[in-house]
This record gives sequence, structure tokens and C-alpha cells, in this order.
Amino acid sequence: MSYRILITNNTLAKRAGTELYVRDVACELLARGHQVIAYSSLLGEVAEELRGATVAVTDRLETVSLAPHLIHGHHHLETMTALLHFPNVPAIYFCHGWLPFEEMPPKFPRILRYVAVDQTCKDRLVFEHGIAADRVQVLLNFVDLNRFKARGPLPKKPLRALVLSNNVHEGNGLSAIREACARFQITLDAVGQSVGNSGQRPENLLAQYDLVFAKGRAALEALAVGNAVITCDTAGVGAMVTPDNVEALRQVNFGIRALRHPVHVETIAAEIARYSPVQSAQASYWIRRNALMGRVVDQLVQLYEEVIDEHRQSAAVNIAEEMRAAADYLRQLKMLTVRLQQNLVDLHHSSTMRLHDRLVGLPLIGPRLKNLARFAAARWGK
Repeated sequence: MSYRILITNNTLAKRAGTELYVRDVACELLARGHQVIAYSSLLGEVAEELRGATVAVTDRLETVSLAPHLIHGHHHLETMTALLHFPNVPAIYFCHGWLPFEEMPPKFPRILRYVAVDQTCKDRLVFEHGIAADRVQVLLNFVDLNRFKARGPLPKKPLRALVLSNNVHEGNGLSAIREACARFQITLDAVGQSVGNSGQRPENLLAQYDLVFAKGRAALEALAVGNAVITCDTAGVGAMVTPDNVEALRQVNFGIRALRHPVHVETIAAEIARYSPVQSAQASYWIRRNALMGRVVDQLVQLYEEVIDEHRQSAAVNIAEEMRAAADYLRQLKMLTVRLQQNLVDLHHSSTMRLHDRLVGLPLIGPRLKNLARFAAARWGK
């Protein structure tokens, strides 16, 4: 049966984790004969890519004249907006991260299932937000093998390395990675929003490198290509991925739970020293057999069917219950906003900000800092 699915996300602008997840799932669902609408209040490059693939995209839900059969929700603000706009439509809610505010799960009567992309996110849903465990399903991240082709054999010694991250830059880890690579005469490049060149497509890039430092989907995709991969990001450094740890690392999405050590030169160098073309090839083979996009989307469509059927057989929507749930959500949002405002006040009175204010006031340094801030805003939209 064909379904009409509305997928929400906080942005469809820059090429980042959930944006690309939406793109991949939406295109695969469309290829299977489903109708897909992608909704976000902030559109951009990924939205244009979706439109190019003939997936409908909107930043205003009133343009969707036919209600969806199901809301596939990412990020609580957008998910709640869609739930309140489309009465009597059931939803599932995805959690993609342990820390981000946007990933907080809303509680609402028509959210019938919660999906975690790894065991870490499942723990957040069940143990920090009180979501019933029997309502949580883990659907591990996947890789599109049509997009990420296997490279040739790795060299005996790595010659080129890549940091693939939207977070890492010279001030928070890149310099340490560079120094560690230099010890092994490895040339290092970096790609991502934080270094100002996020527009490159990893599927066209990864085969040019032997060793990749990454986490999450970036690590998964590098493994599928056949790179040697060290799990790494600003949160810390993990292990070189091998046949012995690849399955366990996938269970935590090569993410924050795997990044156990500070980003220090010696730690990184110790992992580089474990480089083995044979072991990396075996880890890549495992990923290409076990992390297929089609297999995960099969599970996702089955979940859609279960939720739509469960909603169809349930009692009529209780408007009073939904209004109370919406009011409770707004109360939580208010509390989080107050906490954020207090954090900003604390930051304003911190020694770091006092130093910043002094520097801005200096005639030689102040104008340069302001020019740098304007350049960063123009370049990266921050």
C-alpha cells in the first residue's frame, strides 16, 4: 500500500546529519511509490536537492492540502507544529542525538512510537524522558551503497587522511590530529562547516583518502567506502574500527558513547599506529553487508503500517487530552527557555566575555575582531 508521509526536520538547509537522513529516506520512499512531503521552517541546499529529486518540500504546512497518513517527526518543535496542524494524524518521533536540545522527545497522545538511531538515544528516551520501553524501537543508521561505492585496496601505510566533521576546527582538536598525522608522514585535510568547506559531497571525496577521522553517519559512510576509520570528534577520540569492534560501534552509531578519550596527540597517534589494511577491509565488508539502507527502510515502512493500523483501530481522538499534552509541552519549552536565558546571562558575566569586551575596546584589536565576526557571519551564517 502507498502512504502519504510528512517528514519534519528543524532545517533543510546545510548538508548535516538529520538533513541528509531526511533526504535519503524521502528519496527511497518516493522510489517505492509513497508520497513524501518534507517540512521545515528553514530551507536551503538540502531542500533544493530534495526538490531536484521531485520530493515535495514546504516551510508552510497550510500548503499541504491533503493530510498525511503519518507524521515522521524529527525535532520536537517541528513535530509538534505538524501534530497540531493535522488533527487525527498519528506520528512516530525519531531521536538522533544524546545531547541536542532539538532531539528532546515531546509526549503527545498521537505519537505512538519513538525511534532511536542507536542504543545511546534509546537510553535518553527511556531513562531521561520516561518514554515507555515498549514504545521505543531502535533503527540503526544506514548507508546508501549506490552512493558510497567501494574504493580499491588501502596502501600498506596511510598517505592521506581526512577529518570529516561539521564540528572540528583548529581550536578544538584539528591541530592535535594534524600533529599526530605528521608523525607518520600523513597529509591531513579537513572538510565540514567549522572549517568553511562543507559543500563537498563525501561520496565523491572519500575514495581519495586512506584514513578518516569521523563519527556518526560520516564514520559509517567512510567505512562503507573502505577507508580506515578512527572514531573522533570534538567530544573525544575512540578506536580504530576493526572487525572485532565494528558491530559494537554501530550499536552506538560510532557516536558520543564511543568517544571515550580526550583529543590528545598521543591518543590519536596510538590509534594511527593500529592501521591495518586487512582489518579495515574486513570492517568495510561487514558494514556493506549489515548496514544497507534498503533493509532499514523496510523496517521503517513496516513501522509506518503498524502505527497507521493502530491509530485506525484506536478510540476517537480525545481533544481535551491533546490540549493538556500541548499545554505541558509549552510549559517544558518555557522552562528550557528560561534556563537558556540564564545560561546566556552567566556567559555575559563570565571572565571570557569580560576579556572579549576589553579586546573589542582596544583600538588595534577591536576593529579586527569585528571584521572577523562579520566575515564568519557572512561565510557560515553564524
